[in-house]
Amino acid sequence: MGGSATLVLCASLAFYYYVSLLGLVELVRAQNGTTPASEVSALNSVFSQWGISATNSVTEWNISGEPCSGGAVDSTSSEISNGDYNPGIKCRCDGTTCTIITLKVYAFSVVGGIPDELWSLTNLSNLNLAQNYLTGPLSSSIANLTQMQYMSLGINSLSGEVPKELGNLRNLIVLSFSSNNFSGPLPSELGKLTKLQQLPIQCNLYKAGVACRKWEHYTYKIIHLHSYFDSSGVSGPIPPTYAALQNLQTVWGSDNELTGSIPEFLGNWSQLSDLMISDLSNGSTSLEFLKDKTSLNTLILRNNNISGSIPSNIGDYPSLSLLFLGNNKLNGTLPALRSTSLLNIDVSYNELSGSFPSWIDGQGLQLNLVANNFTIESANNSVLPLGLSCLQSNFPCYRNSPIYSNFAIKCGGPQITSSNQNVYERDNETLGPATYYVTSTNRWAVSSVGRFINSNDPQYLSFSSHQFTTTLDSELFQTARNSPGSLRYYGLGLENGNYTVTLQFAEIVIPNPSTWQSLGRRVFDIYIQAWRLHENDSKVELVDANLLEFDEEEVKRVIGVALLCTQTSPQLRPSMSRAVAMLSGDIEVSDVTTRPGYLTDWKFDDTTNFMTIDTPNVENEYNQFSSSSATTAADPGHSPIIAVHEVEEVIGEGR
Repeated sequence: MGGSATLVLCASLAFYYYVSLLGLVELVRAQNGTTPASEVSALNSVFSQWGISATNSVTEWNISGEPCSGGAVDSTSSEISNGDYNPGIKCRCDGTTCTIITLKVYAFSVVGGIPDELWSLTNLSNLNLAQNYLTGPLSSSIANLTQMQYMSLGINSLSGEVPKELGNLRNLIVLSFSSNNFSGPLPSELGKLTKLQQLPIQCNLYKAGVACRKWEHYTYKIIHLHSYFDSSGVSGPIPPTYAALQNLQTVWGSDNELTGSIPEFLGNWSQLSDLMISDLSNGSTSLEFLKDKTSLNTLILRNNNISGSIPSNIGDYPSLSLLFLGNNKLNGTLPALRSTSLLNIDVSYNELSGSFPSWIDGQGLQLNLVANNFTIESANNSVLPLGLSCLQSNFPCYRNSPIYSNFAIKCGGPQITSSNQNVYERDNETLGPATYYVTSTNRWAVSSVGRFINSNDPQYLSFSSHQFTTTLDSELFQTARNSPGSLRYYGLGLENGNYTVTLQFAEIVIPNPSTWQSLGRRVFDIYIQAWRLHENDSKVELVDANLLEFDEEEVKRVIGVALLCTQTSPQLRPSMSRAVAMLSGDIEVSDVTTRPGYLTDWKFDDTTNFMTIDTPNVENEYNQFSSSSATTAADPGHSPIIAVHEVEEVIGEGR
């Protein structure tokens, strides 16, 4: 009897506890409030179309029921930048109603368009859809998100014009639409976004090789991780309406199709700390607008046709740590002073001259001085990497008495001997953001420019254990050099004559599936000689005259693809998959109508250039994740510039 009473009592207590617990849950829910049905429906529709379910998020929150619960309202997990909280939302509750203010679907390999339902979440203030494979245009309905403060749509495959309706989002502080497939001009309406502090606009419409850059911003914690899918489709001049963007601190506008000069009004942006604008065409400017711009931390103005001298006081800017002014027309000398914070300097491919200041021997200094007219004294040889004299603008080493007729390089790796007994010299010297290296024999050299933004462990070399089955020399393709900006190889002291230049490629980094990681593109160049023959409709002259039989159409196809991959305009550059399809003959090669980009990037096509018509060369440039490659320049004679079958067979590994 007593036992039964005890059992009933325990059951009653358990029932009371269960009811109390339910009541507590309902009390907490009531205190938080409920999410409007329209927002719940919109969120569920977006996630359904993207294939996102509750099991996708490590942190607990209710996707299928009341979304503004659990981690979405829990103050202990307010840092949505936590990698585990992805996908994730955050809500703002007033005790009665909750509304979704943050949505994060970051690097989640989402494929497809942006559902229209997303634009009905009008209370969103923080949206991060970066690093997916979103496609299609960006809807004008984005104008509905008037509360938006932090928006990242970067590193996707969105296309069409950047909608002018973005100018209606007057509360925007950070806006990134970099690394996409956009085209057309920068909307002048963005000049209305006077609260903007950061505007990364580089990398829309991918260019061969790079780059570009990742970033995310959450709960006032700004994180920039640049992923190098370089190039942009936005075009035209920087609109004068942008003069009103007085609060801008960071402007990344490199690798676009922008034209005109760098606007002088940038000098009036008093908060500016990071400025990256490159590849402006059809204009010229000076660095006068930077005078006394002491707030600068990073300054990258490569390939903008800038003339005049470097400001003499730029070395006094206390926070400046990176100065990249390569590929311009700067003259004069290096500044006499350099602050201790300025450790990365690139002034390559300019017209600078004179002696070096005393600061060039600074500890930890990265300094690229290639292709200028400096006076190199014997005292400099003890503080600068050897061989700089060979890489000045007239490339004087062995110029009048060339001694070499071949060289082979194992890109990014140790010396090896191939199955046909070619010795590929080692190329594993440590390079950094602004460096060059010349071999002890002055036979060849390499120059690298570019910094992996906010990377604590920059990887300037890539390694792969993959075995490539279409070659006896798989090891050749298991290493590569990476460079965020420019990677150039030079053959020095080569005899005049016709050369066999063998390009061999294999994909070791970018995967094939439709994810953001597959958005990069590769570049392999047939240099000036090939373009000249193309202009004269004489591409077949590149074929070895000793060959009794060859497929003329195959030759034209390979050369055509190489020229397409190096076009200045991103719209004319094929994707990697399309390039491979053209190489294999699956689809027709598009018409090549304009000069490759490298013919404007290299600014010395004259008699002082070590690259002459008699000695054609090949330049390989990797602007982001690099393909593995092996390059050989063989003995002069009647031989093809490019070994067609080797390119096709090895690149097939990347299909």
